[in-house]
Amino acid sequence: MPQKGPQEKFLATSADIAIYGGAAGGGKTYALLMEPLRYIYTKGYRAVIFRRSYTQINASGGLWDESTSMYLGIRGAIPKKSPKYHWSFAKKSILYFDYLGRDEDLNRWQGSQIAFIGFDELTHFSERQFFYMLSRNRSTCGVKPYVRATCNPDADSWVAKFIAWWIDPDTGYPIKTRSGKIRYMVRIKDEIIWGNTKEELVEQGIDETNIKSVTFIASTLQDNKILMEKDPGYLANLKALTIVDQERLLNGNWKIKAAAGLYFKRTQVGEMLEQLPNDIIKWARGWDLAATSEDEKGDPAYTAGVIIGKRKNGRYVVADVINKRLSASEVRNLVKMTAQADKAKYKRITERLPQDPGQAGKEQAQSYVKMLAGFNVKVIPESGDKVTRAEPFAAQWQAGNVDVLIADWNEMYFNQLESFPESKFKDMVDASSNAFSEIESGVTYSTPSNDSSLGKKSYWT
Repeated sequence: MPQKGPQEKFLATSADIAIYGGAAGGGKTYALLMEPLRYIYTKGYRAVIFRRSYTQINASGGLWDESTSMYLGIRGAIPKKSPKYHWSFAKKSILYFDYLGRDEDLNRWQGSQIAFIGFDELTHFSERQFFYMLSRNRSTCGVKPYVRATCNPDADSWVAKFIAWWIDPDTGYPIKTRSGKIRYMVRIKDEIIWGNTKEELVEQGIDETNIKSVTFIASTLQDNKILMEKDPGYLANLKALTIVDQERLLNGNWKIKAAAGLYFKRTQVGEMLEQLPNDIIKWARGWDLAATSEDEKGDPAYTAGVIIGKRKNGRYVVADVINKRLSASEVRNLVKMTAQADKAKYKRITERLPQDPGQAGKEQAQSYVKMLAGFNVKVIPESGDKVTRAEPFAAQWQAGNVDVLIADWNEMYFNQLESFPESKFKDMVDASSNAFSEIESGVTYSTPSNDSSLGKKSYWT
């Protein structure tokens, strides 16, 4: 059974298109998996639930795992993984799980007839993907075609514009009195025309058969009492996020965006230290390398290196910051000279460099690893945008868990962090993100070396 409140409202709505969510932990995926069960004994019923990537379907705790925990006890339910993940129910209906990573993946669904289409995390899909699949939303099994979707807030997504009527334009929070209210729309030449009633659109000369009813139903973690009881620590996890992500995932804010001052403030520093503490258990210097000495507008690019240490008590220390405008050859010399100085000063420090995409990036990475033979060095491909990569470090910064050594680079460092992500240069933030990721990456290996006392290669962790 659905839980009382938004989840029940989502499963009860008569809208052709219903979007459910607005915060993390509201029971969205569970509701999406529950939806098709009402028609599983209807002969010819076909349904599909999409995720953005294949991994999100078969990963531990993903759609397939969740569906297995729900469906295995149902009479006639048979799970199958070939040719794609799907459930067959009493040989009458089928529920597929599939991905739409790119617009080109839509070609696989040409000519399809799908009574129920679900999108888990709708903001991850393009507007074209959504409306194209709407054209596949048809049925001959007697079930009126319909679409259900879940999502978390994303101010920059097309979904934010699509559901704008249900969102307060000043605060960004869902309007409680509008949650679950049905409106009507038609899409003509990529433009959506809205009406409060179907009659409003018909009076404008729009064919009634082209009109779709739409609703948005807001939910928060507080609406999912089962999760709150089973995992009371989940709320603490959300509160440990950055201010921006707390607003999005905890409070359901659809207007919040990354802006200067929302990630790092110098007033959030735990302590300004006159000397380094002696209880550091792990050191890492993260690098952000400038490929050239100038950017396309003639402004010199920067190379940054930031050292972060983790203490036994779980706090972090920013111990050193380098930020220089250099040519490509000078960057290599700087990295090697700095690694030599770091090795002499800091115990078992890891130098972490970013790897650019493509073959050129791999070759550059191999070159740096060869140049830094004998040092603890990692070259890691970067994934996600700069803001996403900065969020783990920013969360600790905002919680007051980061201390900073007093040095002449402080003002330069604070100025860039406080202007992130709006500032033109973000090199010191990127370098900090890389250092923090390395600190929290788990096991770190040194370059293998022959240890005569052991008679074999040794590694430290």
